[in-house]
Amino acid sequence: VQLQASGGGLVQTGGSLRLSCVASGTIFSLSAVGWYRQAPGNQRELVAVITPPGSTNYADSVKGRFTISRDDAKRTVTLQMNSLKPEDTAVYYCWISTSNSRAYWGQGTLVTVSS
Repeated sequence: VQLQASGGGLVQTGGSLRLSCVASGTIFSLSAVGWYRQAPGNQRELVAVITPPGSTNYADSVKGRFTISRDDAKRTVTLQMNSLKPEDTAVYYCWISTSNSRAYWGQGTLVTVSS
């Protein structure tokens, strides 16, 4: 299973970024997919997850600002991040849990929000 993430970068407070992740090597439509992040000195934390039926779960800190979506035909999960804050600065990792409950991580993409 391979995950290829893209879309990170530098943005000012209040700005927006869109992260995308393309998966290969598994049955994407049967997999839960999502995003985690890890800031310097912190543990990796859940940002958002979307299950095969389309149910979503968000960290409280991003509710109302971030939106996760999936396109099973394109094997892609997208995280739209709006109203970004400096505390959103982190390396964001794409994640997939396959139908046999094995988890895989992408390489990470850096998001930096300047104040």
